[in-house]
Amino acid sequence: MAETTIASRKNERLCHLKKLGASADYRRERGEYLCDGLKLLEEAARWGADIREVLTCQPLSLDLPASARVYRAERELIAYASPLKTAQTVLFSVGMPEREGSLSLAGGIVLENLQDPGNVGTILRTANAFGIPAVFLTGDCADLYNPKTVRASMGAVFRQRAVTVTMEELAALARSTPLYGAALHRDSRDLRDISLDGVAVAVGNEGAGLSEALLSLCAGTVLIPMSAQCESLNAAVAASVLLWEMGKRAL
Repeated sequence: MAETTIASRKNERLCHLKKLGASADYRRERGEYLCDGLKLLEEAARWGADIREVLTCQPLSLDLPASARVYRAERELIAYASPLKTAQTVLFSVGMPEREGSLSLAGGIVLENLQDPGNVGTILRTANAFGIPAVFLTGDCADLYNPKTVRASMGAVFRQRAVTVTMEELAALARSTPLYGAALHRDSRDLRDISLDGVAVAVGNEGAGLSEALLSLCAGTVLIPMSAQCESLNAAVAASVLLWEMGKRAL
């Protein structure tokens, strides 16, 4: 595969990759996102992601799409373009997938206002591990394609269906599939006492929990039993417990 050398910070393609890593608006405008590291590139190639451009300081032996453009640059330029504190030896861009097919909440998890990209990426990874059909993001969630989200997903972003929806879309979907909210309410049911087969579960952020607007769509609320010494769980950990309960019968 032919490679083009990039030797300047002012190079147009380098500036493009840097902007993809820095700006959610630019990612949406261009319909692509930035990924970091050889391991992620291997995962992207394995799962047929739409790899657009690759910037590397080392020879690559991967079977990349014929349309992918490969650039060679010194490690210092890769570090300059990378938004992450510890840059890897490879940066690459991937086209955002189109929303295809009809949407159903059945068996899915809804994330509302989860602002930590590491949590969102971890939940994507866990959902994929347990065979969850879809992850729905609503409200002020971290960008699904933030480089930190992508890295935390450990490649699940390339194979796990994840969809950003409005509250109106969520309300329409909840008319045909029961939605349960994870909440520490007085009337919340113990997770051990209910079945999550075929339903959807919503998780909010650690500070405020689920909004009243989302709770109004729920058929009920559930809680994860825990020691009285512990008040709450990290959002990604709580979601993981719920995802295990939702997916264990299918594994």
